[in-house]
Amino acid sequence: MSEDLEVHRRRMRAALRQARLAADEGEVPVGAAIYRAGHLIAQAHNQVEQLKDATAHAEMIALTQAAAAVGDWRLADTVLYVTKEPCPMCAGAVVLARIPLVIWGLTDPLRGGAVSRFQILQSGTLNHRTEYIAGVRAEECAALLQQFFHDLRRSSGAEASDPQPET
Repeated sequence: MSEDLEVHRRRMRAALRQARLAADEGEVPVGAAIYRAGHLIAQAHNQVEQLKDATAHAEMIALTQAAAAVGDWRLADTVLYVTKEPCPMCAGAVVLARIPLVIWGLTDPLRGGAVSRFQILQSGTLNHRTEYIAGVRAEECAALLQQFFHDLRRSSGAEASDPQPET
């Protein structure tokens, strides 16, 4: 299992690179990467502000890219890596795409759609269940989000005393 964890840590770097790109563009720094048979087939970052599209989350864009790469919307032989637990919309899309495994860094107890606030990935009422591994490179993922929101508050003149930044 430790070998698998090391592979997951290595592959999470692609999602972290994407999250850094998002932050550089003024987007909430969430990145995603999809692997198939050990090969990176899709990678994306949040582009909600840039595209003026509430659905332009890293996971949604990566799912579209992966479907194009595979030639099918069913992604049953892929693994999704994402820097933050998917929201309800993204978790639902993951289930619909039949992705068997999602690995994320930072769990989102306030808005997480995968397992925290909602348990979409393991819902018995849906036609597919997705396994997950949480906490891979969690500190790096959290640091990116914390720095982003700290900088955002500072540039907007907002109080920096908020102990729990929105992630």
